[in-house]
Amino acid sequence: MLKKHFEPGALFSYKDYRNVFISGLIFVIGASAFPIALAVSVLDNGGTATDLGLILASRVFAGTIFMLIGGVWSDRLPRKWIMISADAFRGFIALFLVIVSATHMPLWAIGLLVFLMGLGDSFGAPAGTAIIPSLLPDHLLPAGNVARGIVAKIGTIVGPGVGGLSVAVIGPDYTFAVTAFAFLLGTSLLFGITEEPREETVVRKPSFFSELREGFKLVWEIKWLAASIFMASFQLMVIVAAETVLLPVITRREFDTNSVFAISAALFSLGGMISAIAAIKFQTKKPGLVAISMWSLFAFAPLVLAFPISPAVVIIGYFIAGLSIGGWEAYWVTAVQREVPQEMQGRVFSIDFVGSSGLMPIGMALVGPAVLLIGERNFLLFAIAFHVIICYLVLLVPGVKELSDPRKSQGNSTISEQGHS
Repeated sequence: MLKKHFEPGALFSYKDYRNVFISGLIFVIGASAFPIALAVSVLDNGGTATDLGLILASRVFAGTIFMLIGGVWSDRLPRKWIMISADAFRGFIALFLVIVSATHMPLWAIGLLVFLMGLGDSFGAPAGTAIIPSLLPDHLLPAGNVARGIVAKIGTIVGPGVGGLSVAVIGPDYTFAVTAFAFLLGTSLLFGITEEPREETVVRKPSFFSELREGFKLVWEIKWLAASIFMASFQLMVIVAAETVLLPVITRREFDTNSVFAISAALFSLGGMISAIAAIKFQTKKPGLVAISMWSLFAFAPLVLAFPISPAVVIIGYFIAGLSIGGWEAYWVTAVQREVPQEMQGRVFSIDFVGSSGLMPIGMALVGPAVLLIGERNFLLFAIAFHVIICYLVLLVPGVKELSDPRKSQGNSTISEQGHS
């Protein structure tokens, strides 16, 4: 059935979804060019791995501390307008970065603006994910999520290339202007979306904190959901933080060029796009087992950084690592959208982001000191071992392999048995 409903015509006949899809493509191209310009700008201005780690961490930190607020408000207000406001805000921040970077202001000024970029992320991310079920019928949700994930991968393939070319031609300073244009252009397409009002939000208006407690309670009750969030939290802190900071540092040092950095990021996204398409075509009763097994392949990214034999080895390693992420778009997001009531999805997706990324700023900030303490290669090898062990420990939690609450399955079995008796 999934194959049948993955036809583009079935999805794109829904105008509002089509607008979100195209807007996302344009926006993510700019978003993927942004870190290329940021890393080059910081390193060209004398920044170290520690400086870059702290600046990158500032965005994740802001997204983490404000994400719960963004999630609650995305369940209270029209998600369309939250998305528009968040995307436009990030576009203007990118314009300010043009001035700050071009005038060679201190690195803390860049860090402050990157922090504000994370503030925009905290409102845009939960609203953008939670709005999808209101744009598509239930049977098209898996295909819609994967198609949206694929367009993100396409953007992140094109984006680093746009960023790398732009940095080479006009420099990192004015590349921020290119990203700002993409942000604002993508935002303009969201004005045409029609979103139905959510009656539950209008009729009852509980306090902000009671709504937040409801979200945490629901996540805790769904054990597979809580376990996968805990898994991602520690893995992002260690292995993702390590490769995010060290990829531009190592490739620039070893190969004396920014191109390996940009191409590796693009090939990573290509791998993710391929695995997402494969996942939507592969029907399984244990989607969690498949998704986490795929996710373990992310270990190839730090592996090739630990042994940067040649540009080709690094680029191929990142392509293989990219294959790790497709399963989450095909299985995990759809499972959340189906098991969580729509009026609570903004909160749940924000809790997921906070839980998954909450420790990542700490990891990014500690990458530089950890490398100085135990050595670059030893740190990367430790990250690999940690990642793989956590992947397979989480599979022991009931419901993770199936991405469903085992209590529901038991309840259905009991009802079925009663019906036959």
